[in-house]
Amino acid sequence: MTDSSTIVIIGGGHNGLVCASYLAKAGKKVTVLEAAEQVGGAAATREFAPGFKASCAHLLYLLDEEISQELALEANGLSIAKSDLATIALAADGNHRTLTADGVEGVGLPAQDQAAYAEYRRFMSKFANIISGLHNSIPPRITQERGDLIQLGKLALKIRMLGQDDMREFLRIAGINIYDILKENFEDPLLQGALSLDAVLGAFSGPRSNNSVFTALHRMSGNNAGAAGAVSIPAGGMGAVTQALASAAAKAGAEIRISSPVRKILMDDMRVSGVELEDGEQIAAAAVVSNADPRTTIMDLLGARQVEASFARRINNIRAKGNAAKLHLALDGLPEFKGLSQAQLGERLLIAPSVEYVELAFNHCKYGEYSASPVAEITIPSIHDNSLAPEGKHVLSAIVQYAPRNLGAGWGEGKAAFTAIVMDLLAAYAPDIRDKTLSAELLTPEDLENEFRLQGGHWHHGEMSLDQFLMLRPVPKSAQYKTPVDGLYFCSAGCHPGGGIMGSAGKNAANALLGQ
Repeated sequence: MTDSSTIVIIGGGHNGLVCASYLAKAGKKVTVLEAAEQVGGAAATREFAPGFKASCAHLLYLLDEEISQELALEANGLSIAKSDLATIALAADGNHRTLTADGVEGVGLPAQDQAAYAEYRRFMSKFANIISGLHNSIPPRITQERGDLIQLGKLALKIRMLGQDDMREFLRIAGINIYDILKENFEDPLLQGALSLDAVLGAFSGPRSNNSVFTALHRMSGNNAGAAGAVSIPAGGMGAVTQALASAAAKAGAEIRISSPVRKILMDDMRVSGVELEDGEQIAAAAVVSNADPRTTIMDLLGARQVEASFARRINNIRAKGNAAKLHLALDGLPEFKGLSQAQLGERLLIAPSVEYVELAFNHCKYGEYSASPVAEITIPSIHDNSLAPEGKHVLSAIVQYAPRNLGAGWGEGKAAFTAIVMDLLAAYAPDIRDKTLSAELLTPEDLENEFRLQGGHWHHGEMSLDQFLMLRPVPKSAQYKTPVDGLYFCSAGCHPGGGIMGSAGKNAANALLGQ
């Protein structure tokens, strides 16, 4: 008979490791099974060219401070190479805009936009705090149960406490598109473009798409107050975060096994009984927590026949169309971006010249095409962390949109052509980029799906939208981390509160299993 305290966690990504730590600290016997040769998933630091390292997730802005302290991540090796990065909206003529939490600067920027930016930061941060207050709580169900009604009442009270004017504005804009909000508030195209990019990064949407305001609020909902605030680069790449989480889990007593891909979840008399690895080994468990995306968990590892048809249909219909590619460049030296000092090269750089440009870039994806004029979020992390590249060399890391997972022509032929388009885009701002490039790696959504087992190549395991949020994420009947299958739980970014290196889904899943 399986020990009731024995728990298997599928996947050693950040949420799986957080979940393992809390369960192990509660006295459970926890085994984490990671398919890859190192933990971390898409947040792992990996060598993409000899001596050059990067991670697919490249900026830290959502890591929960409470989790960081409770798991003593600093004592477990996490340090920050650079914090409080500014965001620089690049202009082809070198007349850039610099955005921080305190204001926006740039030659020719309308004075009214500077004042409007302060007000925009005020109300967006205030609205994002409503979302951040929900991060570390199990979503309430829409039932007549007293506890759920109390939680829903508390949420309604938080919205009411915004004040009459801000409450009305929150209810007006939460589900609409960022395009209209930016056009209402700003005149400067570069400023509009930069702020719109924060609302669509990692999403299958453009600035005119509904829910893009909500996506922007999610991005701003971390302890660091958002992408134009305290954005950080961890020393050692994003993999340093997951290594610190792994260290915390191991110290708490969890066993972490790498190179251990799970083939299927085992059942015994309508209850989960363990897992079977691809090599045939079976591991018994009283409960299984999956850090794989919900669709992979149910449709592939468990099998749709083990759940009701309506539940399987909802899981299979989760919207998760990857739309972002990741570019890594090994550089012989620092490139020269027009109008930027060497110090500014170490900030967060955006290519999104206007909100109309971003919308046109997205239009291609509707027809199964990659963008002819993409948008990009760029960092050169080796400026702050010399462990990522050989002496005198550098790494450029960029998220590039739009690149749909289901490319009509197929990525076999499209990858080289899209890489050339991206290099042309960079060269428009850094003319010597090709001369400085020693090696280039472009990971398409198809590559992300194959290498990191992300269904659809989607960073967040599902679109961040109001119909896939809170008690609706990933779907009804599993929004509180427990699936309809006895003993099976979710803990990935496909659950509340969603994507980003945050850890809250892992902590909440542990609390759900422990009955807290």
